Amino acid sequence: MDRLSLLFGLPYTDTVVVAGALVLGVTSGVLGSFAVLRGRSLVGDAIAHSTLPGVCVAFLVLGTKEVAGLLAGAAVAGLVAALLMVAVERSRLRPDTAIGVVLSGFFSLGIVLLTHITAGGNAQQAGLESFLFGQAAGLLERDVAVMAAVGAVGVAAVVVLRRALAATLFDRAYAAAIGLSTRAMEIAVTAFLVAAVVIGVRLVGAILMVAMLAVPTVTARQLADRFPHVLVLAGVVGAVVGVTGALLATRGQLPTGPVVVLVGVAVALLAVVLAPGRGVLSRRLRLARRRRTARRATALQDPATADPRTRRRLVSAGLLTTDGALTPAGRAERAAVAEHLALWRAWLDHGPQIRLRDAREPDLLNLVGTLDPEALAELRERAGLDGGGR
Repeated sequence: MDRLSLLFGLPYTDTVVVAGALVLGVTSGVLGSFAVLRGRSLVGDAIAHSTLPGVCVAFLVLGTKEVAGLLAGAAVAGLVAALLMVAVERSRLRPDTAIGVVLSGFFSLGIVLLTHITAGGNAQQAGLESFLFGQAAGLLERDVAVMAAVGAVGVAAVVVLRRALAATLFDRAYAAAIGLSTRAMEIAVTAFLVAAVVIGVRLVGAILMVAMLAVPTVTARQLADRFPHVLVLAGVVGAVVGVTGALLATRGQLPTGPVVVLVGVAVALLAVVLAPGRGVLSRRLRLARRRRTARRATALQDPATADPRTRRRLVSAGLLTTDGALTPAGRAERAAVAEHLALWRAWLDHGPQIRLRDAREPDLLNLVGTLDPEALAELRERAGLDGGGR
């Protein structure tokens, strides 16, 4: 920890907070990915709120605020809450109903127990409410060591089980067909979620923990398509968010948990808006290009119908003369557009009968570039274009 203090140029206590935020970011990013990708991120919220009665019961049993014991109580309560959610769902109630029932019930029990402990006058109880709102300033080096140990076990389990987990996550029927125990994989995912929550409640609190589960995966999913890449990126994003938020909080003398969450939300929003390919801006630009392409194709078919802006673009591109006649390049592009439309219509009519080398569907906007030569020749033949040749 002394080396980290020198690296960040921070006092020892602030370095402990930054290290804890780093551990939380990596762990919640990797372990929370499974819940987010399955559309079950609110289960993590329910589990986070359910840890409060577990912490209180552990304190009543132990009589002390030993971190390992309190986290064990939080883990047991989280697992019980997860099992209750599954039981409620199997009673034919909707999943959101199960989450609401368990979340409100356990959280209310935790508030009652916390009030009882506070009223009991036990001097050891001071600081238990930090599991509700988070209190990073109270972290000790041994607390970070416990968090790191739990997180390391969880991440190692993900590495070992990644293929089975991916199969269960994306295709349960296939996973069951090849002999995987989908029930065991579901239990493993739930255990990962509980582990991530247990690590984070001390730093950001039960109320804000769901953000740390969701934000890294949301950001990573905007930047990557393959599941292994999403897992790695989620861990990296979580680490960056955790460390950046902790540093900003320590410099500005602000509460660490909320600042970390605000940094994460800002990063996620930037990814949603600016991510290449998936971002809102990228999609709007792509849609605008497609609209311009459609207007251009229509204008090439009948230049007289072109609007003034499209006409100017065609003239600038050398496809149209100033008096509205197609140039040789314009006639060539018009022929290419007509060919594309003929291939597109033929694919809609005969696509299922076309023999493909693999199961990947071609891009309907670029059939010539994405179909293999044999399939393209067959499609051209069905479209009546040059007898199948170029």
